Amino acid sequence: MDKDFRFRKSERLCSRTLIRQLFSPQGKSLAAYPLRVVWMPVETAGEARVQVMVSVSKRRLRHAVDRNRAKRLVREAYRLNKHLLLDKLGDRRLAVVFLWLPTDTRSFAEVEAKMRNLLVRVAEQVAEVPAE
Repeated sequence: MDKDFRFRKSERLCSRTLIRQLFSPQGKSLAAYPLRVVWMPVETAGEARVQVMVSVSKRRLRHAVDRNRAKRLVREAYRLNKHLLLDKLGDRRLAVVFLWLPTDTRSFAEVEAKMRNLLVRVAEQVAEVPAE
């Protein structure tokens, strides 16, 4: 099966209720500097098996140009490596948020390496949890 490298609108996490639940004690968290991932299994996540949101705080990166670049780097790293997570998911559905930690911009190579690390670790943790 060919890998789908697209990042569709249905894969974006927009639900305020889901986002609120993610940041409650229900959400699980992992970090690999410069990224932190918060994820949670969900019952219905729309069409996509994984819905993703990228957040870069104004406190971390003051200039909108830098925030937008950081978000673009994270989205691109996810888009190219999401198969690492999707292959291990089975029929489970996840809501995921990627948070930017440093106060400066980073290279794409560094962001992609840490993204791969996080996706593999999340996939391992999801595989340990029995399917409902």
